[in-house]
Amino acid sequence: MRRKTMIGGRLIGGVVLGLLLLPGASSAQGSIESGRAKAYTCLGCHAVEGYRNAYPSYRVPKLGGQHPEYIASSLKAYRSGDRQHTTMQALASTLSDEDIQDIAAYFASRGPGGQ
Repeated sequence: MRRKTMIGGRLIGGVVLGLLLLPGASSAQGSIESGRAKAYTCLGCHAVEGYRNAYPSYRVPKLGGQHPEYIASSLKAYRSGDRQHTTMQALASTLSDEDIQDIAAYFASRGPGGQ
């Protein structure tokens, strides 16, 4: 009987984990609609096909479909100064934890390559 419980627990845990990884599940951590408005500034760089930063020169990544956890951790690292990029640090410094979660939920909802 104990073995059935463990198997059932693992199955339920796997199903829950799978649901958390679905793109729409990110809305539980942040508001997609609020994120849409808050991400307006981000779209100026992160939604332009083939956009390159002037200095240092590199391709600016599109964020649509990115994992919300990655976006949130990156923004928090820019905000704290642990991740270096002058423009991103300045922008992230104005964001609250709620803003970051909303922006992450919005971009995750857009799907790969989405704006």
